[in-house]
Amino acid sequence: MVSRLAIPLLFGLIGTAILVWLGTWQMQRLEWKRGILNEIETRIDGPFEAIPPSSAVIPARDRYTPVALIGEIGEEELLVLVSQKRVGAGYRVISPYTLNDGRRVLLDRGVTPVDQRDADRSRAGETVEVQGNLHWPDDRTSSTPENDVGGNTWFARDIDRMSEVLGTEPLLVIARNMSPPDPSVTPLPVDTSGIPNDHLQYAITWYSLAAVWVIMTGAFIWRQRKGKEG
Repeated sequence: MVSRLAIPLLFGLIGTAILVWLGTWQMQRLEWKRGILNEIETRIDGPFEAIPPSSAVIPARDRYTPVALIGEIGEEELLVLVSQKRVGAGYRVISPYTLNDGRRVLLDRGVTPVDQRDADRSRAGETVEVQGNLHWPDDRTSSTPENDVGGNTWFARDIDRMSEVLGTEPLLVIARNMSPPDPSVTPLPVDTSGIPNDHLQYAITWYSLAAVWVIMTGAFIWRQRKGKEG
């Protein structure tokens, strides 16, 4: 009798151990990811710096760097189609921004509603102070359409291509605050909300499977014992 139950019992113990280990590994990954997100948030909210020269920029190092700028927003703009939870569709407004020293960079001013696509957002000749963060967004996936450059409908913020179209350095600043504020655009600052952290859900899934495995193993052994006794 014992020998008949030894194999399913061993199989159940091994399966449960593997599933519990996977759940525990996901919990460890959860703590690791939380640490990374905390570092990014600390970086985003750090002290403002002067924007570095393009030649000295290293995206992996300078991503999220807080910068403070003074200059003018150009009349041109590129519109990037976006969708916000609980808000709906809109366009990110990307404009050239000329600093007081003559440098031109890309400025992500924020979002405007789709029905305001053709509104006049020009602030030419107006000095605007900007506080924001350097960013190299990864908007493009395998399902992202190609940008309609001619029709000025972009589906991803391709920094190199945008800088070519607007004649700027390949540097993008995501505005956090603008002074004076931009009445036609709502800033959409950099944050960590778009960085996935699903490890807790994965851990719950593995632990739940471990519990199911234990129940199924127990039920199988119980039926075997009942059948033998009968």
